[in-house]
Amino acid sequence: MPARSSESFILQTYPFRESDLIVSFFTRDQGKLRGVARRARRPKSNFGSGLERLSHATVSYFQKENRELVSMNSCELVHSQFALASNYESSVALDYLAEVTEQLLPPNETNERHFRLLAAVLDYLRQGGNPFTAVTYFALWSVRLAGFLPDLRVSPESRAIAEEMLVTPVHALAPRTWTRDTASDLRRLLNRLIEEHAERRLRTPAIMESL
Repeated sequence: MPARSSESFILQTYPFRESDLIVSFFTRDQGKLRGVARRARRPKSNFGSGLERLSHATVSYFQKENRELVSMNSCELVHSQFALASNYESSVALDYLAEVTEQLLPPNETNERHFRLLAAVLDYLRQGGNPFTAVTYFALWSVRLAGFLPDLRVSPESRAIAEEMLVTPVHALAPRTWTRDTASDLRRLLNRLIEEHAERRLRTPAIMESL
């Protein structure tokens, strides 16, 4: 089978054998995949810094039938999140985006709208956007795109924020002073819905709410 090249976001990596990595990555055209990056832990590899968390990259890989893991060849970096990772609040927000995407999306299922959502929120953060705004917007739209957004039983302020977010791009939201208390009830509801859908407890919300 010929090699594929897919625009991707790196979600997670795990050590494998002596110098390899298992990589979970979210592609625009094939959905969420897992693959083996051979010799990726060596100083000189074909992957460089492209396998850092939420790196936006073009990943080249082979995918054989009846194989759960693809074989990754290279990773050409498009956008690094290194500058965001150097700020603690933004770094926790990156962890949240990666974890929700990892847990919420099924494997091998194309989801162009979630891919564009992730790209937009990362761009917003790179332009200096507030991490609490970013994770609230991302959680709300992740739940909506997944098809299980209920009537929101939250405070009037949080409902107003949600209603604006559902009709306004993240870059165009009205200026607002955000703290961890802003729309906290909305985030709790959304995180609970995500956990119920994924049947797994999320690790990052508690860290985010402690900032």
